[in-house]
Amino acid sequence: MTRAPVEDDKDEVLVLVAAALSWDLNGHGLPPVDIARGMAETFRRYGRDIADELRTQCLSISADSWAGLGAQATLGEAARRLNLRPLAPTAAPRSAAHRAQNLALLVQALDRATGQVNEERTRAPHQTPQRATTKGTGG
Repeated sequence: MTRAPVEDDKDEVLVLVAAALSWDLNGHGLPPVDIARGMAETFRRYGRDIADELRTQCLSISADSWAGLGAQATLGEAARRLNLRPLAPTAAPRSAAHRAQNLALLVQALDRATGQVNEERTRAPHQTPQRATTKGTGG
């Protein structure tokens, strides 16, 4: 059983997302490697939680809806990025910051997709999801 992201966690993570996305990867103000790695780990954990919740929410909407298709694309990217091996403590500052920024962007995309799926669920609460179609009679 997965746990849904707690709203306080979301607010804290989104503050970190904004901080990570403010970094200039070509500048001299990069964070220390341990800070960037820690933020990347926070984004990875939170991203896994929200991706699990998004997968569950997608079961209640049409698979070929705009929100469903977008969510599936985002979940596909999440499956790849959230399972990357963590960077070593000896990673270069730019590499660590880049990883954190990429995961921050993914968290934003997952959050956006979750909102779109929730809107779709609200718009069509009585719609039968396409994944639960009945078998035809054949012939």
